[in-house]
Amino acid sequence: MRNLMGLGRLAFAGLLAVSLVACGGSEKAEETAKVEKKVETIHWKMVTAWPKNFPGLGTGAEAFAKNITKMSDGRLDIKVYSAGELVPALEVFDAVSRGTAQIGHSSAYYWKGKAPAVQFFSSVPFGMTAQEFNAWLEFGGGLELWEEVYAPFNIIPMAAGNTGAQMGGWFNKEINSLADFQGLKMRMPGLGGEVLKKVGAVTVNLPGSEMFTALQTGALDATEWVGPYNDLAFGLYKAAKYYYYPGWQEPGSAVEALINKDAFNALPVDLQEIVRSAAAQANLNMLNELTARNNAALQTLVDEHNVTLKKFPKDLLEALRVASDETLKEVAANDAMSQKVYDSFTGFLHSVSEWHDISERAFINARATD
Repeated sequence: MRNLMGLGRLAFAGLLAVSLVACGGSEKAEETAKVEKKVETIHWKMVTAWPKNFPGLGTGAEAFAKNITKMSDGRLDIKVYSAGELVPALEVFDAVSRGTAQIGHSSAYYWKGKAPAVQFFSSVPFGMTAQEFNAWLEFGGGLELWEEVYAPFNIIPMAAGNTGAQMGGWFNKEINSLADFQGLKMRMPGLGGEVLKKVGAVTVNLPGSEMFTALQTGALDATEWVGPYNDLAFGLYKAAKYYYYPGWQEPGSAVEALINKDAFNALPVDLQEIVRSAAAQANLNMLNELTARNNAALQTLVDEHNVTLKKFPKDLLEALRVASDETLKEVAANDAMSQKVYDSFTGFLHSVSEWHDISERAFINARATD
């Protein structure tokens, strides 16, 4: 009997313990639910310089935004506005600086009117390839300089895409010598446009959405955009016949994320790191996609649309290289910050070029067949 009573007491104690644990677990679950309810979604606007759903650039911005939302488990939600939906393509910088949008997706050379040094963070004629540029940013002090240039505008820059080497552009006539650039009206932004001015061309900085019409109506004699994948999507072959390479003006054009500094600093540290990680992934993904798709698009342009593919003459490229060197030195001489960036950029380029002469370039030359 005593044993039975003892067992009864033990059973009661066990049930009581289970009940208390259950109640404690219930209370903890309620507390967790309350904490989860307190986590609010942060909503950001992303303005871009690209047409909606435009392959590579526009879709790259969309993927970048979606990845941030996914990686943050929805805590940072970003709505993307293509060029003209919230602000015009060439007003992305101002919108982010003011805080009208918390983040932008564009390319730095559009903002040379804000600070001449920004042009070095997009693409430099006869400058670095995408691989070299990314190395400069991460391990050569380039990113710190970029942040310094943008700091007065309340913007934090991040690399968020790269087109790789571009094409030389679309022309409505053959280009056989430097004289053919005299009076030529061509859409070319950034430092490449400054080089063309030096050799007698008239350059225009138009957003992509206006480029085709200008070329088709004769307002432009030539234009450059990106490369075969993007140019095919824009239908540029309908407005010009001659397609030239190499893209001396943009050997590895960076696409940037511009982030309002106040908005970024207001984020929890983990969300800040998610934004940085998503930008790094977007930077690599765009380069990979265009590398994978450009040649098939080029074949379509040549085989199906009868585009005339031509290489710039060697002596013409040499003349453009000389004009480019002069232009870069002039930009640097007229602005202290530009000189600082120029010195870093050219110093790193010289160093990495020496290495690539016996690595990347040597291998590609060895791999080439006649």
